[in-house]
Amino acid sequence: MSVKKDKKKKMNKDAAAEQGKKQTKIKAGEAAADEPGKKLKNKAYDKEMAKLHVELVKLQEWVKLKGLKVCVVFEGRDGAGKGGTIKAITERVSPRTFRVVALTAPSEREKSQMYAQRYLPHLPAAGEVVIFDRSWYNRAGVERVMGFCTEDQARKFLNVVPLFEKLMVESGIILLKYWLEVSPEEQTRRLSGRIDDGRKIWKLSPMDTASYSHWDDYTKARDEMFAATDTSWAPWFVANSESKKSVRLNIIAHLLSKIPYKETPRDKVKLPKRQIGKKYKSPDYPFKFIPEVF
Repeated sequence: MSVKKDKKKKMNKDAAAEQGKKQTKIKAGEAAADEPGKKLKNKAYDKEMAKLHVELVKLQEWVKLKGLKVCVVFEGRDGAGKGGTIKAITERVSPRTFRVVALTAPSEREKSQMYAQRYLPHLPAAGEVVIFDRSWYNRAGVERVMGFCTEDQARKFLNVVPLFEKLMVESGIILLKYWLEVSPEEQTRRLSGRIDDGRKIWKLSPMDTASYSHWDDYTKARDEMFAATDTSWAPWFVANSESKKSVRLNIIAHLLSKIPYKETPRDKVKLPKRQIGKKYKSPDYPFKFIPEVF
């Protein structure tokens, strides 16, 4: 009996030691991606993102198979991480299925149109996922704050847009709206980082610098936008974007959870045999190869 007890104690001790090792590993920075408040290491981030990319491909094939229409709207302040999140979503899927819409400033002709008119042609057809990098909500945000529309136009927009989105949803469109929330300190850090970075300077437009000083105005505009347009058929989902890596993983995971999908059946791919140099021999053509500097 005592032998059994000693053996059981040893097993418990070994299990405790193993658990301790796991905890040490986590503390060393190898935490799982779903631990809130942890700064993700590149290895953990890449591992979780690879899993999500596989699921996004499954979603893509399901959308095509079932003819789903998906519309994803990304809004948030400058520097909130919208572009990086969209890039993470579309990195491993087909641009023919996942289409990104990032409209420029309206032309004179477009300014004379019904406001939503320029967005209508970009809405998804069957088998498409359309992602708006900023959307019709420009009127509730930048246009309102920076004076590109009147206060009356902004209020009329807020009154009408829930009905517009209800029409979208009732037509079969799956509409997801994400607001990326960033602190003033983190926004300053990110925008400042673009000034001397040749890779990012294009992201810092004159409009970004002009709107930087209007933090409170944007906060008020955001709050009024939420109050008017956070509906049961098209709710707003807010994502904390203080960590770029975390917000990308969190949004992709949430997006996948909001669209029911299954893995579509696929035949196993097998490369056929091929002949090389037996049926045709290429002439000795003087190809102009580019310099191999790397």
